[in-house]
Amino acid sequence: MSWARIMAPLAGAAADRGLLQSARVLAEAFDAELACVHAPADMADLMPWMGEGFMGGVQVTALESLKEAAVEGHRAVDRLVGELGYDRCRAISLDSPVWAGLAMEGRLSDVIVFDSAAARGKGPLAESFQQMIADEQRPVVVARPGLKVGGTVMVAWDGGKEASRAMRTSLPLLQKAAQVVVAGAPGASSRSFALERLVEFLAARGVTATAKVLDGTGNDAAALLLGAAREMGADFLVAGAFGHPRLQEFIFGGTTRSLLNSDGPSLFLSH
Repeated sequence: MSWARIMAPLAGAAADRGLLQSARVLAEAFDAELACVHAPADMADLMPWMGEGFMGGVQVTALESLKEAAVEGHRAVDRLVGELGYDRCRAISLDSPVWAGLAMEGRLSDVIVFDSAAARGKGPLAESFQQMIADEQRPVVVARPGLKVGGTVMVAWDGGKEASRAMRTSLPLLQKAAQVVVAGAPGASSRSFALERLVEFLAARGVTATAKVLDGTGNDAAALLLGAAREMGADFLVAGAFGHPRLQEFIFGGTTRSLLNSDGPSLFLSH
């Protein structure tokens, strides 16, 4: 089992350069195709605002501006891909309806890479991040500076289906790691689970892992996980995302939001 296609959604801006460098590190580690997908603002999103059968001067100007921005963004992505110098890199520019195209590219990829800004709800790709991880339920990497494959990976485990999905879909990453630590805080969870069971599960799949019980109670699971990740110098934190309804997570925060807003290691998330 490996990753053969890694996708990086791009806005066609200078900020894409850092994301592409991280995506290249990930793709090179697996000798995978890197799909650099330009997702411009969608003209179809303006239609409800314009009103049926009405095209005034403001609306026409807005459409022309979006068209020009899409062309410039496409050119910017082509330039960045050319500068990247990765042989297995492919630039793709989406047409309207952009979301449908982005969803299809995501379904045909093993993992999707975003930067911290999009994961924190900032920038032009913030909505794409939410849609990919929550609606499409695709495995997502939140790339932080210094992203590294082959170092230390911490797996957050609470016995839930989201944690299980994240752990199973991250197996190629775990199999390349120099050290894997399974961490969980039984006192901060309503579930009953044993970390040793997951260590056994991973061993049967060629991953040698150790267990680390985190002491804590209440709603401090994210703080416990991030503290442990810093202590062990983890390069990646694997975790389930949105274990509660999305609206509840949005209003009350939740472990996922705390992880996204942290300055911790790169994240591998799956819902």
